Amino acid sequence: MRVVVIGAGIIGSSVAYEAARAGAQVTVLEAGRIAGGASTTSFAWTNATGKRPQPYFALNVAGMRAHLDLAREFGHAPWFHQTGSIEWYSNEADWPAQLENAEQMRDWGYGVEWIGKARVAELEPEIDPAAIANSPVVYYPEEGWVQPALYAAWLLRAAKEKWNADIRSHAAVTSVDVRNGVAKSVRTVDGAVHEADAIVNCTGSWAAHVLDGVPPIPMASNMGIIGFTFPLATTLRRQFHMDDLDVRPDGAGRLMIHKISADSLVTEMQPLETAGAQARHLLDAVRRVLPAVQPDDMESIRTVVRPIPSDNLTCSGWMPGVEGYYVAVTHSGVSIAPHLGKAVAQEVVRGHAHESLQDFRPDRFLAAKNGLGERS
Repeated sequence: MRVVVIGAGIIGSSVAYEAARAGAQVTVLEAGRIAGGASTTSFAWTNATGKRPQPYFALNVAGMRAHLDLAREFGHAPWFHQTGSIEWYSNEADWPAQLENAEQMRDWGYGVEWIGKARVAELEPEIDPAAIANSPVVYYPEEGWVQPALYAAWLLRAAKEKWNADIRSHAAVTSVDVRNGVAKSVRTVDGAVHEADAIVNCTGSWAAHVLDGVPPIPMASNMGIIGFTFPLATTLRRQFHMDDLDVRPDGAGRLMIHKISADSLVTEMQPLETAGAQARHLLDAVRRVLPAVQPDDMESIRTVVRPIPSDNLTCSGWMPGVEGYYVAVTHSGVSIAPHLGKAVAQEVVRGHAHESLQDFRPDRFLAAKNGLGERS
């Protein structure tokens, strides 16, 4: 069976690896560099915290567990760090919602621990206790983070070395040849044609863009900003979430910084200055928690378009009306990637529906009269 995977981010690399392992002849076509889109400009947090409804929560938990399985399978998983995460809110008005969410997560079998400042100091002594004050603190021990570029590199290397997958970067797909309702091949920008028995679209935010021959997926993608510090002499191991601020290690002493309120400071993909207003906004917030961080410690700051299907849930399944054309698009790519790769391979290569995806099919976006459009 010939499978063409469009996109080589964390989802595309997962699908390619599992489809090749399942026996398919896999070709991966990536428009730019491997994992060069949202995957590497993502906070890359493996979690199911606050994910609702319950089937979506369960999908994310399955992904977290699949990360552990994949790490054991490779024996050496330099991309995966299950260090847990720490969460608190400085505004007392947010505490009831925090409590409600933690209790719901625990009821659904998620790891939840309430800890005090003394325990925070043991885990992460560089966090300033004054930043926590009297806030309740939740520790989620099962959570972690991923380095998506390494993840994609190792999985695609394995797919190539073990099962002869064909990995092509800088090979943008422009069209899908559909004949009599069946997807037959894809054409890349250089005119090359790749025949396929199944085509899997893993293009993230670009799933909303029109590929000649097939309909797009309705997306509600939004802009985000991620900052990266210079390498610092830090021992921070765990990510923390404080109000709308997210911080985690990113290797070699760097810290990765996201702040929800900063996302609104950009409306399009654009280069940002490390001494600009957006960088100051991020660093000022971090310095209230990690006093050792200095005002000029930003090494780079990037914008990203996050891939979010229009109802905020994962979209994975065969495209109605186009036989042989499958889509796998999600905002939870980092959390669910290894599980989604297995599930998609089961459906595409082995032809068996995977129960975990039953609530996330693209046909939910079908409008009664107008084909793929707004949810009816």
